[in-house]
Amino acid sequence: MSTQTIEHAGKGVTDKAHRSLKSKARGFSDRVIAWWFIAPTILLLLAINIFPLLWTVYLSFTNSRANQPGRAVEWVGLRNYERILGSADIWGYMQTTANFVFWTMLIQTVLGLSLALLINKNFKGNGAWTTVILIPMMLSPAVVGTFWTYIYQPQTGIFSHAINFFVDVGPVDMIGSVHLATWAIVIVDTWMWTPYIMLLCLAGLRSIPGSLYEAAEIDRANAWQKFWYITLPRIMPFLMLAVLFRGIENFKMFDLVVELTSGGPGSITELASINLKREAFEKWKTGYSSAYAVILFVTVFGLGNIYVKALNKVKS
Repeated sequence: MSTQTIEHAGKGVTDKAHRSLKSKARGFSDRVIAWWFIAPTILLLLAINIFPLLWTVYLSFTNSRANQPGRAVEWVGLRNYERILGSADIWGYMQTTANFVFWTMLIQTVLGLSLALLINKNFKGNGAWTTVILIPMMLSPAVVGTFWTYIYQPQTGIFSHAINFFVDVGPVDMIGSVHLATWAIVIVDTWMWTPYIMLLCLAGLRSIPGSLYEAAEIDRANAWQKFWYITLPRIMPFLMLAVLFRGIENFKMFDLVVELTSGGPGSITELASINLKREAFEKWKTGYSSAYAVILFVTVFGLGNIYVKALNKVKS
């Protein structure tokens, strides 16, 4: 091998090393620049989400009152939590919330799945009907609550007239009745959010390979067997995900109930979220309501984690 060849080879190795070092330096620099762009957003998100949560936890151990800023704040330890967990009224509001979540989720799941199975079939006007069904979930809850307040009017409302068309029972006061007010809210929430569950179920149905149904046809499976052994297992993760999202939202339901009943008549429809608002912004018991909020957060977070574990088992 000639000296020129050796020098050329050595120069090539040196140039390659320089390019590698330059590339690494440039890559490090790109990462630094990327972090400079991302860091403000991350810090902002942490400030918006973490700081209020930590501040709420701190206030929950005090006797703070937001309407008395000059008042000395005292550390009361777990006293607020003991008062809340030992209050029969609070447990009553939690039970009302649990009943509301249970019935809305049960009805919406059945109707959402049924609508998804119907919409999944190819028929004329399929797209138009899908759009019409999805309209309620695009509306603001405050607007929906006001809209249904007029529908529920016992003298002039459409709902009362519709009931009396089939059964002559006189004016039906859904909102003012102790026995019907809860169901009035369930009906409105079901009307508004069943399309959401339908949409997720429809996504699950569209993801099922047609070859599975063809194989079932060869095996002479009937419609029920196809649904039970093919359709339901395949869409179960989608269905459970929809129930998770809607369950969390319904547990902290506020605006729709306030527009319809404001927690009445009496306290029949007073959910935990509405009672929390009363304690915080009507009675101004800031420390007490902070502990209340922490308990609700832990409850939802804990139940959500248990549910997610069950969802992961279904996926696997």
